[in-house]
This record gives sequence, structure tokens and C-alpha cells, in this order.
Amino acid sequence: MRQRTGAPVVALAGNPNVGKSTVFNALTGSRQHTGNWSGKTVANAYGVMRCGDTGLTLVDLPGTYSLRARSSEERVARDFLASGDADAAILVADATCLERNLILVLQVLEVMPNAVLCLNLMDEARKKRIRINTEALQRELGIPVVPCAARRGRGLPQLTQAVCCVLENDSSGPVAAIRYPDVIENALQRVGGTRGEALATLALHPPGGLTGQQFDDMVTAAAALRAEEIALTCVQVPEAACARDRQLDRILMSRRLGIPLMLLLLALVFYITLFGANVPSEWLGTHLLGLTAPIAAGLSALGLPPFVVSMLADGVWRVLATVVSVMLPPMAIFFPLFTLLEDAGYLPRVAFQLDHAFQRAHACGKQSLSMCLWKKCMRPQPLDRRGAIAYI
Repeated sequence: MRQRTGAPVVALAGNPNVGKSTVFNALTGSRQHTGNWSGKTVANAYGVMRCGDTGLTLVDLPGTYSLRARSSEERVARDFLASGDADAAILVADATCLERNLILVLQVLEVMPNAVLCLNLMDEARKKRIRINTEALQRELGIPVVPCAARRGRGLPQLTQAVCCVLENDSSGPVAAIRYPDVIENALQRVGGTRGEALATLALHPPGGLTGQQFDDMVTAAAALRAEEIALTCVQVPEAACARDRQLDRILMSRRLGIPLMLLLLALVFYITLFGANVPSEWLGTHLLGLTAPIAAGLSALGLPPFVVSMLADGVWRVLATVVSVMLPPMAIFFPLFTLLEDAGYLPRVAFQLDHAFQRAHACGKQSLSMCLWKKCMRPQPLDRRGAIAYI
């Protein structure tokens, strides 16, 4: 792509649902659709951001929690970052849950140390009384850290300036390193090259008799441990909030109560969606279908042939009215409920609980959420099944 445009390329990476697309739109002036669900971006999106008089090609990558990810959209992000096509990276992190986001940040720095950390959603972090020492975080990571609130346009000029400085210097000092178990560290020294390249080689040929899954688990666990160490140093969370989260986790993630509570809550959402939509669906159906006769009369008054009138009124309009009356009310009820569960942090816990079972079918825990919708809509299942087949 650089050969085609001649412009420096900047990758925009981060976890799902951290505001990457919002940052992308703000920096490029694009109108890419933004959403509040994981995996909203499933392919690279391209735009142009300005660095003084220079245009930079900004590439919005699909969200991923780790470079060890296996889903198709997450592999798109991993492969682009590892390809060397980008000159720098903007790593977008959610300031309200920084520790989880740091896992990907640390892994990307092993592949591409020329990076800037965008601490997005700082306004939400302040509301939750979360304090982040950005100077200490910058020292720990070895890269520029810029607090932002992309929806409000705060911090974006500073972010652009930091990216320009990284590109102009075109050099990176020492960045935060992940300490892996000895069996992996020794193998990294034998392979040589950058740590990112060496890890990619070892992923194909795991050392010490490890399986591919064991190797991925050890690499991710080491990154999570380093992320926890950095978060303990740089992030202050109100103790009451921490205690409340731990108490909820003990209940929602327990072996005895976790699955029954999950089934009960999902059944409640399912019940509210189905039966709560009955009244508005009936109202919409009555009024929309009641317009069929007036529409047919109007078309006849225009002198259209009877078969055209029947096709437009009884065919196109009745089908459209039926689809709207049947689908709109459940969607208007379900998606706000889905958003509430997502913002409360419950959906990732559901995905985690069911991930082990879904791994046996070569799927992942995130697909359990769309599987729960099969009684209402069959479309999510083929989509997830297609992803599983692509993985196999």
C-alpha cells in the first residue's frame, strides 16, 4: 500500500469496543459506522489523517484481545501488524479497564515498538473515579501515552502530534518487555531476531514439547501477568468498586451458580424480547397493513395496470410492512438490553464461562451469545458456523 500511495502508514489497533472507529472517524473525518458490540469492525478500513502538510494513511484494524487470537477477523489485525506494512501504530485502550487492554498493547510492542498509546474514554474513567498516572505508564511502556475522550474531541490534537513525532524520529527506545517462562525465553534466544518474529516462529514449532495451545496459553498468561504489574503501578481504582466487582465475580463466575444464573438471565432477556414485542408488533402490523388498500387505490388512480398495482401494494408493501412490524419491536427491545449487559461487563463473563465448551467444537465463547438468539433469528448461527468452518 505504501508503494501505491507513498504515504506513511499508521495502524489503529485495540480491543473490541474501545472506541477505535470513533478515533478513526475523528482523525480522518470519515463516517465509518460505530457500534457498541465486539467485532463491529471485521475488515481493515482506510482513511487519511493529516500530520502538518503530510497525509498519513490510517488503517483501522478489527478489534482483538490478543495477538494469539484465532477468529478470522482477529487474524486480520494480527497479520497486518506482523507484516511490517505499517510505519507506526496507534494503540487505543479503554481507560476504564486498562489492565485488560494492556495485554494487547504489550504484545503489539514486541512486533512494532514505534507506537503511541491512546487512552480513550478518560471522561468515563473520571466518572468512575479511576486515576491513571500517565507519566508512570509512559515510563513503564516506553512509548508516548495520550489521554483522550474521542467522542468529545478531547486529546485528539495531542494524539496527532505524538504520532507525527514518532514518525519523524523513526526510532524507538526500549519498550516494556514480557517475561516468559524459561522454556520460551531460552528458545527465543536461540531463534534470534526481534521478539515478535521469534515468537511467530515458535508458534509454528513450540519448544520443549509444548502443544500449540499450551504455547499460546503460556504466552498470553505471561502478557497478562506483566499487564497486571503495570496496572498496579499506574492505576488507582476505588477500593469499593474493586470489592464490589470481586463479590460479583464470585457469584457470577462460580461453578455452582454461574451457569444457572447465566441461563436465567438470558432466558429473562429472551422472554422480555419476545413477549414485550407482541403489543407494538400487533399495533404496527394493523396500521401498516391497513394502508394497503389506500396505496392500491392511489396507484390505480395513477392509471397503472392492475398487475402492477397488485405487485406493488399486495407484494412489495405488504412484505415490507410485515417485516417491519415483526422485526423492529424485538430489535428495539433486545439491543438496549444487550447494551446494558455489555456495559455492565456481563457478556464477556458469559463468553469466558462457555469458552471451554465451545473450544471443543472449534468455536469460541463469544459465539455463545449469538447462539442464544437461534429461536428468534436463524441468521446468527450460519454466520458463526461459517467462522468455525473457516477456522477448521
